[in-house]
Amino acid sequence: MAGGRRARQGTRREIEQFLSIGPVQVAELDLPAAREAAGAGGDPGDEGVELRPGPGSAPVTSGSVFVLVRRAGQPVGTLLGQVPDGADPVAVLTGLARELPPQAAPAPLPVPPSASVVVATRERAGQLARALDSLLAQDHPDFEIVVVDNAPVTEETRELVERKYGERVRYVCEPVPGLAIAHNRGLAAVRGQVVAFTDDDVVADPRWLTELTAPFAADPGLGCATGLILPARLRTPAQVLLESHGGFAKGFTPRTYDPAHPPAGEPLFPFTAGRFGSGANMAFRTAVLRSVGGFDPATGAGTRARGGDDLYGFVRVLAEGRRLRYTPSALVWHHHRETWRDLETQAYGYGAGLTAYLTAVLVNRPALLPAFLARVPGGLAHARGLTAVRASGAGGDSGAGAGVPGEHDSRTHPWPRRLSRLQRRGMLYGPVGYLRARRALRTVGLEAR
Repeated sequence: MAGGRRARQGTRREIEQFLSIGPVQVAELDLPAAREAAGAGGDPGDEGVELRPGPGSAPVTSGSVFVLVRRAGQPVGTLLGQVPDGADPVAVLTGLARELPPQAAPAPLPVPPSASVVVATRERAGQLARALDSLLAQDHPDFEIVVVDNAPVTEETRELVERKYGERVRYVCEPVPGLAIAHNRGLAAVRGQVVAFTDDDVVADPRWLTELTAPFAADPGLGCATGLILPARLRTPAQVLLESHGGFAKGFTPRTYDPAHPPAGEPLFPFTAGRFGSGANMAFRTAVLRSVGGFDPATGAGTRARGGDDLYGFVRVLAEGRRLRYTPSALVWHHHRETWRDLETQAYGYGAGLTAYLTAVLVNRPALLPAFLARVPGGLAHARGLTAVRASGAGGDSGAGAGVPGEHDSRTHPWPRRLSRLQRRGMLYGPVGYLRARRALRTVGLEAR
């Protein structure tokens, strides 16, 4: 009884601390490559530097600013800067951005294969329109967009697609709820050699689809690609807290995961699929994803499993001997959840999705069980670290340029113990939720893969 009272008191204190987190502006700072090179021998000034607000944000003023730094349009890092009252935001943020380490110019991209973009949605026409506008502005030479309306209760989504987007966007209805089920319906409908998936709450960078799909042309053994996810806005404590602990980003270094050459330091590879990327920014070679049966319909949001459909897809493709490529230049801006209750739901769902997808992989591919068991000792240590309470200030102080410039996950705010506990509870529930979801599918005439 006393322990429960202390836990409740601790949660109240955490919520009070959480509510004290102030908003952060979001911006992009583009440094021209030639001027930056000149800066190695002196101060090149601010000529040619472009500062613009992030999607859904206002022009930058004084205060805290989360900045995506680009060089000649290419994302190279993020920083958290503090613009003093009366100071020039361009000058302040450019000075911080020049501390980023130099990077080699990107290699020319091959012509990307034909692509299809699948967007699953449910009763969020306003957000969907924003996402579709950004997708229709892609510079990819050959692509289509398919909207999957998942278990709709109104005609709002259909009417939006037909009225505003006409023949530019295809509409498909999937009456059975569940994100994986909706994605499988989209997979069955697409025509492209590569199928990309994103969410209805993102804004895609104009080069997103080209950057995400071009690696498939360069590597015939590539089965999957993922990209960078950054916050579209940081207006609420929930959004700022999540992003200060890394959000959905996986860094600014391209990386290829090859099952023939497992990476060092990842004891559960390929089962640590959360390291590879997220479902809001992923693509698969269409034939490969179809060959493994698509996503397990008993996983994902909208099912009792709560999540894990994207992670399941990553592991199934890697288990077939295909490579996975993380490409930070393939960028989408994500509208994070906004409230404390959202974070609680998200933490529990992430934990449940993690163990649900592992259960799904082992149920559908029992041959992977020995490899999984051999990795369990190291994996338990990884799981403890995953749900540990994360200290604030791990990346530096919370002033201008907190953390190393360009370093994500600056941890400028403490991670609440309440959220870590919920994630651990979700992990315990995940296998049960997955099995319940499988049973529920049988009642509607579907079977898990």
